[in-house]
Amino acid sequence: MSADDHPATVAPHLRSPERIYDGYIFDLDGTIYLGDELLPGAADTVARLRELGSKTVFVSNNPTRDPEMYAAKLVRLGIDAETNDIINPTITLRDWLLAEHPQAALFVIGEAPLCRVLETAGLRLTDDPEQIDIVVASYDRGFDYRKLQIAFDALWRHRRATLVTTNLDPYCPMPGGRGEPDAAAVVAAIEACTGVKCEMNVGKPSALMARTVLSRLDLAPGQCVMVGDRLSTDIAMGVGAGMDSVLVLTGDTTLAAWSNAAPTDRPTWVVESVAALLPDCRRV
Repeated sequence: MSADDHPATVAPHLRSPERIYDGYIFDLDGTIYLGDELLPGAADTVARLRELGSKTVFVSNNPTRDPEMYAAKLVRLGIDAETNDIINPTITLRDWLLAEHPQAALFVIGEAPLCRVLETAGLRLTDDPEQIDIVVASYDRGFDYRKLQIAFDALWRHRRATLVTTNLDPYCPMPGGRGEPDAAAVVAAIEACTGVKCEMNVGKPSALMARTVLSRLDLAPGQCVMVGDRLSTDIAMGVGAGMDSVLVLTGDTTLAAWSNAAPTDRPTWVVESVAALLPDCRRV
């Protein structure tokens, strides 16, 4: 298939994948479920792919839950899942810090599950600006002026810390068309007052997240497909990692938005929902 004939470069229309992949990477909110409701066909599709021998993993940019919480939610909604099936920034941040900055003192602007994962791993958390080596800006519904001041002091006054983030989503979609400001808003507030730029994003679409997912599946990029509802995170990660990608229209992105997407955010396939994910063919 030439570049001119690739599904991602033709006029906007729905087109399901033409093969069964060895590995499927599913976004969660907007792809598998919306809020606390499973999307139609999601459970059957995941079960059928597993019956066909495909590996599955679930990936979220939301660090307000840990993998145990996500696995429990999927089971409650009707999809068999274990903790090892879930990857989110609580895991990628933990692993990156342990590998690159195991002795760093962290100030975490984030919620309890994120802090718990980091502390359980033996990483040191502090709110003393004179000790902070890394400020972690995350999705935090308890973000306030006190936390901003501590980050400001560590980054600007003492000029000893670096700024990293769990994810750069501007908002978190909620049921009923609502949304909540996400980690990008916290990062922007800190950057605005300190002049310091965020040096690391451990969430989608980062290469770190992609490597973590592929390692968990133990598959090469060409054997996998990324399935999600956001062009700038899900699809961009798939494209950047050399994977095929499927955009579902059950969440953040409309067909009109896809038609105007940048080349780096263009999916290989576009379907109405995960219910249309399976082709009528055998594995190739």
